[in-house]
Amino acid sequence: MIERTDYVNKIMAFADAPFVKILTGVRRCGKSTLLQMIAEKLKNRGVRAKNILFYRFDSMEYEDMSAKQMYDEIKARLSPSGRTYLFLDEVQEIDGWEKIVNSLQTDYDTDIYVTGSNSRMMSSEIGTYLTGRYIAFRIFTLSFPEYLTFRKTHTPLRDPRSELADYVRLGGFPATHVRPYGDDEIYTIVRDIYQSTVFSDIVRRNQLKKVDQLERVVKFAFDNVGKTFSAKSVSDYLKSENRRIDNETVYGYLEKLEKAYLLHRCSRYDLQGKELLKTQEKFYLADTALRYSVLGYQPQSVAAMLENVVYLELCRRGYSVNIGKTQNGEIDFVAVRQNERIYIQVTREITGDATAEREYGRLLDLRDNYPKYVLTTDDFAGGDYKGVRTMHIADFLLGKTEG
Repeated sequence: MIERTDYVNKIMAFADAPFVKILTGVRRCGKSTLLQMIAEKLKNRGVRAKNILFYRFDSMEYEDMSAKQMYDEIKARLSPSGRTYLFLDEVQEIDGWEKIVNSLQTDYDTDIYVTGSNSRMMSSEIGTYLTGRYIAFRIFTLSFPEYLTFRKTHTPLRDPRSELADYVRLGGFPATHVRPYGDDEIYTIVRDIYQSTVFSDIVRRNQLKKVDQLERVVKFAFDNVGKTFSAKSVSDYLKSENRRIDNETVYGYLEKLEKAYLLHRCSRYDLQGKELLKTQEKFYLADTALRYSVLGYQPQSVAAMLENVVYLELCRRGYSVNIGKTQNGEIDFVAVRQNERIYIQVTREITGDATAEREYGRLLDLRDNYPKYVLTTDDFAGGDYKGVRTMHIADFLLGKTEG
C-alpha cells in the first residue's frame, strides 16, 4: 500500500477521541484502503489485532443483514478487555446503521471508523442520531503530488509540468495508478466505477425508470464542466433533441449525482452584494478521468479539466469554493478557509493582450489585499503583475506559493 499521509495524519489526530470518524467520497477514491492504513497505524501504537474488527458491508456476506443483526454481530465480538476499534466499510448498505453506531459509541468502549459512498452518508442524513458525535472527512481521488508518488513506483517520472497533462487526462482514481496501465485500461476501470455508481447508488437505490434520461443529463453535465448552467438550460437542450424533461426532474437528477459524489456543485457569490446566488451554478467532476471515460478525449475540453483539477485541489485543502461574480464578469474561484481568502483565475495560456486583460483585469478590479493568482500551463509562467501572482498550475498543485 502507498500511504496517503495527509489523510492518515488528519484522521489519526482523532484516534481515541469520542467521535465517530466518517470517511465519505466517490466510489473507489481510496476510503477502504485508508481504513486499512489507520488499522496498521493503531497496531504500530500497540493495539492488539484482536481488538480491531473490520467489516465490509458491500460484501455478499452481509447482503441481507438487518440493523439488529449488525448490532448483535458486532456486540458479540467486542473485546472484553480494552477498547475495540471498529472499521465499518460501506456501512450505508445497512439500513439504520446510524442508530447502531451511535449505540456502540455511547454504550461500549469503542473507537469507530466508517466509510460510505452515497447520499446516506451526507451530513443531513446522519445528523439525526450522530449530531455532535462525529467528524466527517471528505476523501478525494489522488492529488497531483499523490499521483506522482503512485506513478513513480512503476514508471520513470518526467518533469512535473510535463506530468500534468497525463494527470488531467488519466485522473486520480488510485486503482488506475498502482501498476502501469495504458489509457484504454484506465478508462475501462473508470467507466466501471461510473456505471456501478450510476446504477447502484442512483438508479437502483432510487428505483429510477428512465435511465436513458438520467444518462443524457449526466453527459450534458460532463460536457459542460466549468460553464454556468441551470436545470432549465439542460431541459431546453434536451427538448431541442426531442427529449422532453421538466426542470424539476433535471434538478433531481443533478442532486442525485451530487449525493453519489460524482458531481460537485459550485455556486456563484456576488462579491459586491456579498451573497450567494441561486442561479447559473457550475458543476465539477469528482475526477477528470470520468469525462474522458464517458465522452472520450477532446482537446477542447482541456481548459475546463484544468479548472476542474484546481477546484478539487482547493477542496482538498479545506477551502469553501465559489465562483466570484463582479460587475465586469466572473472570477473563476473565490476560496475561503476560516479567515483566509484567495482569488484564482485559471487559463490554459495567455495568448495576447485580450486574454491578459480578461484574466488579470478582473482580479485587479478587486480592491482588497487578499492573494490573487492567475494559474496557467505556460512554461514561462511566473512573477507578479500589479500584485497578481502568475504560477504554473503544476507548481500550484504541488503547494508552491510563488510563481
